[in-house]
Amino acid sequence: MTSTSSISSGQWLRPRPLTIARSHPSVAVYKDQVYAFGGGGPQFKSMNSVVRYKPATDMWADCAPMPSLRSGTMAMTVGDRIYVMGGGFKQENGNFKFLTTVEIYYPERDTWEKGPDLLQPHDYPAVALLDNKIYILAGHHPNATQGGPKTDPGFDFCERLDLATGKWEAIAPLPTPRFALAAVTINGKILAMGGVAFRSGDFDNFTVVESYDPKLNQWRRDDTYTLPWPAAGLGAAYLDDKLYVFGGYSSDDIHNRTACFDVSTGRWQQVMGMPAPVAAMGVAVCGGMIYSIGGWADDGRTPIDKVYAFSPKQN
Repeated sequence: MTSTSSISSGQWLRPRPLTIARSHPSVAVYKDQVYAFGGGGPQFKSMNSVVRYKPATDMWADCAPMPSLRSGTMAMTVGDRIYVMGGGFKQENGNFKFLTTVEIYYPERDTWEKGPDLLQPHDYPAVALLDNKIYILAGHHPNATQGGPKTDPGFDFCERLDLATGKWEAIAPLPTPRFALAAVTINGKILAMGGVAFRSGDFDNFTVVESYDPKLNQWRRDDTYTLPWPAAGLGAAYLDDKLYVFGGYSSDDIHNRTACFDVSTGRWQQVMGMPAPVAAMGVAVCGGMIYSIGGWADDGRTPIDKVYAFSPKQN
């Protein structure tokens, strides 16, 4: 386990809660407002609700719902549109259905249109934007629709959407198949962090970080960023040359720990913990703050309406 040292800078604040509790929402930012898409309600029931948060007024507002019911999606803002990709839902027979669906939301018009389908279904993957391409990384294995997450070996398939051509293409597979991972872009590389999968009879949360070089189309294990504790369903964000990770599962427990990796020093540092344990939240960076939106409470099954915002500076 990577050691951490304590720092005192930074604090978690409590903005206004969501209007509807949800876990596994996808989140994106457009013109200094935060959008949350879909997610799961009680008993994993997926929703198509879309809400918008305006930090200047600390208020939420309803937006046009997604055309499809989905949780475990990924969202990415590009120009005047937000791509909402993948995800899935629990069917009436109890099995899950994972999706290749891509829908595009236009915040200015509050309207939706269909986007180009993914090559493979991705539920609870990670997302990154680099060099005008959207990357979707791993997720639940497409065949793991019956036994539930604790029998899921994870997915290694990764793909990217070339926004110039509007077409998806496969890239090198992730060396460690997993779902409930997080991704950020740093110095022209994509970091795939943490996550979970069923391995050799065990359900393992990971500290592993693997970096992708788009010029070589290669992944490699990057021990520089190895997480300070095993984490799945974690939040992650890059702000002011620091990589922040927070919440998620470690072993079978959801925690509230927060740490940041200072790129200038190459070290992890412990930061003030979240106000409460959270996993499977949506994450956004807006106005110099990191937002944790919804998720699961510490019992690991109850969707919450809580919103937490991390400020790197003390007031």
